[in-house]
Amino acid sequence: MSSLRKILKFIDTVSETSGWVAKWFALVLVFAGTYEAVSRHFFNAPTEWAYDVLCMAGGTLYLLGASYDYLHESHTRVDMFYNMLPPRGRAFMNVICSLFLFFPLMLVMFRLAFTWAVRAVTIKEVFFNSFWYPPAWPYRTVFAVGLFLLLLQAAANFVRDLYFVIRGETLD
Repeated sequence: MSSLRKILKFIDTVSETSGWVAKWFALVLVFAGTYEAVSRHFFNAPTEWAYDVLCMAGGTLYLLGASYDYLHESHTRVDMFYNMLPPRGRAFMNVICSLFLFFPLMLVMFRLAFTWAVRAVTIKEVFFNSFWYPPAWPYRTVFAVGLFLLLLQAAANFVRDLYFVIRGETLD
């Protein structure tokens, strides 16, 4: 049981680190957006790169922050009935929803994201949203990594919830 706790703690640490990295992309969003707005409106000199940077930074923030949000239960949940359940009932609901809703959807999304990332590297894909044409593989790879980290954190939460449902005690 001690090794399982260490694995779960390691996954939590990875999610914390991912959230720490993700928050810096909020700063990239602010600076790139500000630079573009000032450049466009005050100097009549729009950039070629700002739109792509904003899209990629926003997506990176969202994807790398997903496992952090899941760790801290900050994700969106319809909790009208969920909050009325006792703690063991909530854990049971988490287990059932994870098995039948979350994991199937996320596994399909991860498989597609991984395929897209490999394809982007293989064909040297670029984005065509602007005349900058940045390479697509870094963003596609972050997309796959973010989904993998989310799945990893979901597995850790699933193990904790299942343990709580069966044993009635937390696994911390």
